[in-house]
Amino acid sequence: MKSDVNKLLKKHPRLTQSDMMKVTSHVQREQGEWIINTLMLEGCTTPFKYKRKKLYKNLTGQRVNLSYYPSTESVAGIEMEVMNIVRIKIS
Repeated sequence: MKSDVNKLLKKHPRLTQSDMMKVTSHVQREQGEWIINTLMLEGCTTPFKYKRKKLYKNLTGQRVNLSYYPSTESVAGIEMEVMNIVRIKIS
C-alpha cells in the first residue's frame, strides 16, 4: 500500500502525505448531492476538506493518514487556505 502512496506523490508534486495525524474536529454537511467533510487536525490551523456521497463515521479523536494538496477558497469575500484531501485512511 505504501507503494500506492509513493506513486501518487511522484505523479503529483504538490501532493503531501501526513501520517498519524490526530483529528480534533470533524464536521459533515450537505451540499447538493455531496456530503462535505471538514477536519481540523492537532497542531494545524488550516481546515482539511473532502467530499463523499454518504455520511461517514465521526473521526474526532482518531489518528489518520492523509494525502492532500493546498488550495484557496473564498468565504464571505475573504481568501482562505484549505487543504483538499485526496486520500484518507484511519491509522
